[in-house]
Amino acid sequence: MKQIYVYIICALTTASAYAQEKNFNSPWNLRQCIDYAIEHNINIKLQQNNVQNQKVSLSTSKNSRLPNLQASASESLGFGRGLTSNNTYANRNTQSTSFNLGSDVPLYTGGQITNQIRQNKLNLQAAMADLEKAKENVSMQVASAYLEAIYQKDLVKVAENQLELSRTQARRIDILFHNGKIAETDLAEAQAHVAADELSLTQQQNSAMLALLDLSQLLELPTPEQFDIEAPTIDNPSEVILTAPDAIYAEALNIKPQIQAGKLSVQSAERGVRIAQAGHYPSVHFSAGMGSNYYKTSGFKADPFGKQMDDNFNQSLGVSLSVPIFNRYATRNAVRQARLQVAAQQYQLEETQKALYKEIQQAYYNALAAQKQCVSSDAALAASQTAFNLMQKKYENGKSTATEYQESKTALQKAESTALQSRYTFLFRQKILEFYRGAAL
Repeated sequence: MKQIYVYIICALTTASAYAQEKNFNSPWNLRQCIDYAIEHNINIKLQQNNVQNQKVSLSTSKNSRLPNLQASASESLGFGRGLTSNNTYANRNTQSTSFNLGSDVPLYTGGQITNQIRQNKLNLQAAMADLEKAKENVSMQVASAYLEAIYQKDLVKVAENQLELSRTQARRIDILFHNGKIAETDLAEAQAHVAADELSLTQQQNSAMLALLDLSQLLELPTPEQFDIEAPTIDNPSEVILTAPDAIYAEALNIKPQIQAGKLSVQSAERGVRIAQAGHYPSVHFSAGMGSNYYKTSGFKADPFGKQMDDNFNQSLGVSLSVPIFNRYATRNAVRQARLQVAAQQYQLEETQKALYKEIQQAYYNALAAQKQCVSSDAALAASQTAFNLMQKKYENGKSTATEYQESKTALQKAESTALQSRYTFLFRQKILEFYRGAAL
């Protein structure tokens, strides 16, 4: 019985932990969506794998300073005629066994190892910057999909309000028809408007569901079931002061990962020049070794294996100097190629900086236009709401036709949709500008 209780408790704990991990009990905000996407995105995992690969390369270059150690053993058998000590030939069989243990350590390599280590450190930092850029790209994609899903959800509310207005009017007209005050065609027209608004609501609900599905797939969620998001807080657009693009660019140059990765790539290429130049300098290595061997010839008496191995045991120490004199211009051309790589990385950095400045300029003017459009659409919505309220009273008093009323209601719905789209567009543009300044989405 105790085992059953323990099993039930473990199962409930596991289920609770699973639910907490998915966190589908409450709507997600933008920060939660971005964090989940960064944790599960495949491209980010590939960049993380690249970072680990650069760490291994750095470790390899550091370990190249260490001495190596290798052991070898050989066994050879000889058959057939061979020259003897009497300068005659005879058929003899020979057996030879040898064991060796050796080590080699670089003492000086013209700075090649040192510069290789420094270059790999720079490559690691550049890979980490690329990882941050990948996270930024995913964040932007999630933010765009998130705001689109919120926009589609709000349009569902607009469609619901329009349907409720149509139903209210249909109920009113139904009462007037049964009292004999209006014709049956007016009732049929009102019911047709209700059916049309019901269809619009269904279509908008499908659009909202598909937008939410797109977001869940971007997040790499195992299932979109029970997944929902909450609307962000939107500041009054007329009160927001946008920072000038030059000021944003000055900040972005110091913090954006693509710029940092470009600078690190230039420094890495400069280290590559020094690595290539190391081929002009001599290298010094220290070596040490020891070994022994056993030899036996048929027809001759040989000492036992153990005695020969003991008698033939030898040790060696040595220092070797290698001076490059002429290697068919390989080193010279390697240096030239390394310098060309430096120039290429510098051009790439300049191109990245120009692209960043263009992006910031476009983001600024897009945000500025979105801000103006947001203010205009809010004013248009207020005017449309006022016009609809007046038209509704005229229609209820019999001073306007059903067509005029429907046109006013359609204009109100369009104004609400435009105002919502303008607000979320401005919110997204505003967040992009702040994002270039280092703010989190």
